[in-house]
Amino acid sequence: MSEIQSEHIGSKTEKATFAGGCFWCMVSPFEDLPGIAGIISGYTGGHTVNPTYQEVCSETTGHVEAVQITFNPDIFPYSKLLELFWQQIDPTDAGGQFHDRGTSYGTAIFYHSEEQRLEAEASKAALAASGRFSAPIVTPILPAKPFYPAEEYHQDYHRKNPAHYKRYRKGSGREAFIEDHWKHKEDKQSLKERLTPLQYEVTQNNATESPFRNEFWDHHGDGLYVDIVSGEPLFSSRDKYDSGCGWPSFTRPVRDYAVKEKTDLSHLMIRTEVRSKVADSHLGHVFTDGPGENGLRYCINSAALRFVPKEDLEKEGYGEYRVLFQYA
Repeated sequence: MSEIQSEHIGSKTEKATFAGGCFWCMVSPFEDLPGIAGIISGYTGGHTVNPTYQEVCSETTGHVEAVQITFNPDIFPYSKLLELFWQQIDPTDAGGQFHDRGTSYGTAIFYHSEEQRLEAEASKAALAASGRFSAPIVTPILPAKPFYPAEEYHQDYHRKNPAHYKRYRKGSGREAFIEDHWKHKEDKQSLKERLTPLQYEVTQNNATESPFRNEFWDHHGDGLYVDIVSGEPLFSSRDKYDSGCGWPSFTRPVRDYAVKEKTDLSHLMIRTEVRSKVADSHLGHVFTDGPGENGLRYCINSAALRFVPKEDLEKEGYGEYRVLFQYA
C-alpha cells in the first residue's frame, strides 16, 4: 500500500475473504488499490484451530488457502473486489486451481454480512449469464468462519521471493488462464478505426514517439493516466515528474499489478519493456535512474495513454481513485 493511499483509508473498514487457490497469487491483484488497508494470507473454512501449512496441505483440516482483505467500502466497494476476484480464478474447477489439486486449493467467497452475500450471489449470477465460461460456475458462497493467518514466510510472498513467485505463477498455468479469459480482446481493424495511427503503432507494434513532441511530456494536472486501448488505470499525476528525457516519466505505476515487464533486446540494447496487463499494450520502458525510493523511472509514450482529470474520475468510472487527489 502506498503512502498516499494509506493516508486516506479512513476509519470505516470491512473484511472480505476470498479463496482462490494458492494464496501467494491472491495478494498482488488487490494491493495498492485505493481503500485497501491490508491483505493477510491464511486458512479458513475448516475445523482445526490455528492450523499449520503442512496440516492444511494434508487435506485433513477442512481449511482452504485464502486471503482476508481489510477495505473501506466507501472508497473501494465490495462489488469491485468481487469483480477482481473472479478475474483471478477458474470458477469452473471444483477440484483445485490450475496445477494445484485438492480441497485446500478450492475457491470460495466467504461473506461477512447479508449485504455481502447478496452482492456475491448477484455477481456469480452475472458471471454465469455472461457466457464467458462454457462450464458451470461452481465457486461456493459461504458464511465466513474463523480466519487463521498463515506463517510469516507466506505473507507478501510475491515481494519476498519475486523470482520464485513469478516462475510459480506462470508455471502453475494461472497466468495463461487469466490472459486467455480476461485479456482485453479487440480486433486490429477496430483498433485502427478508433486509435490514431501513432497510438496504434506504439501500442500494437512497439513504436516510439518523438521526444518533446508528444502530448504529455510536459503535461501538468491532477488525474489518472489510463491505457488508451483498455482504459485500465496505469499511472497517477502524483507520481509524475520531469526527467528531462522528453517523454512522460513516473516513479511508479498506480499499482504494480497493472503492468508487466519484458526484456527488450531491440536496437542493440538491453532494456526492460513495460506493457499493460489487461490489453498487453506497449507502453515504454523502465530504467533504474529514477528519483523515488525505488529508484525507477517509467518512461512512457504519451500515445499509449489517455488522461482523466481528477474532476472527471467519478463520471468516467474511476471514482475510487478520487481519494488519491483529495488534497492535491
